[in-house]
Amino acid sequence: MGWPRYWPPHPHHPDPEAVFTGPEIDELPAEGIWWRARSKTRPALSTPRAAGTLAPLLYDWIEERFRLPVADLPSLGKPDPETAAEMVRTTWVLGSSPAPNMVHLLEAHGVRVFSLAPDYAEVDAFAVWRGRTPFVFLNTMKSAERSRFDAAHELGHLVMHGTDRECAGPEAERQANDFASAFLMPASSVLGHMPAGAHVDQILKGKAIWNVSAMALTYRMHDLGLLTDWQYRSACTELSQRGYRKAEPEGMQKRETSQVLTKVFQGLRSTGMKPAAVAAELGLTSDEMNKMLFGLTMTMVGGGGQRAASEPRRALSLVP
Repeated sequence: MGWPRYWPPHPHHPDPEAVFTGPEIDELPAEGIWWRARSKTRPALSTPRAAGTLAPLLYDWIEERFRLPVADLPSLGKPDPETAAEMVRTTWVLGSSPAPNMVHLLEAHGVRVFSLAPDYAEVDAFAVWRGRTPFVFLNTMKSAERSRFDAAHELGHLVMHGTDRECAGPEAERQANDFASAFLMPASSVLGHMPAGAHVDQILKGKAIWNVSAMALTYRMHDLGLLTDWQYRSACTELSQRGYRKAEPEGMQKRETSQVLTKVFQGLRSTGMKPAAVAAELGLTSDEMNKMLFGLTMTMVGGGGQRAASEPRRALSLVP
């Protein structure tokens, strides 16, 4: 892809310190955030909201230097989740094929994706619009499959609920779950690949087609009528006994990471700028910045300029 592209400093741009000496950025409003939490109890909002407040600072800094995709999320009105998922897939020309890397997909359509620090383990994910820019925060301590589902869940909030702050609570969460299920596992694809009354071993083999958790595929098959109520309960019980309720044994080998953030920090390193210097310009500690990038970039942003050996270096194109 041609982005992010490096934008060289312009003689008329303010110096980096001047960019960030203005008023402090407002904390995210609690009523404008869609939370996905592990428990039914609303999580403590202060620390994740603080993380969500720091992230736009980093992206403002990045956008001074790189050309990034603009937000390209369809405005759908209020269709049912199944229809909404089909409409987004059609708009993004995905057809009924399995969804690609969800972090890459969101970034390609202008969503700014960050990680939640391990400190915020009670929060699975959250999404918020800041102005016209959508942000998604993912808990990268979960299995890769469940993180994919969280990303699709937050996409559901962004496209179905928009800035309508009245659409919150259990009903909005159910809608976002149903959207994620339909988006990751299109009905025609599941009906074409999975047999009615499938056994657990068939479910475990089939889940790799869509890179979803075994429980998520079981739920989707029941929703599509491929499993009866009894078959669904039996499959869930067996999967739970095999350890698939809390984890994903023999799941995806690689976590989905950020293409934008990886390219940005590789590009900065090629100019001799280290992540610690970026944090200093933002008035952040290296630890604060690293927590926003944890698990989302193959670049080791905190020390020594290392990167994963398996990740090829991608050059950034200079913008004339």
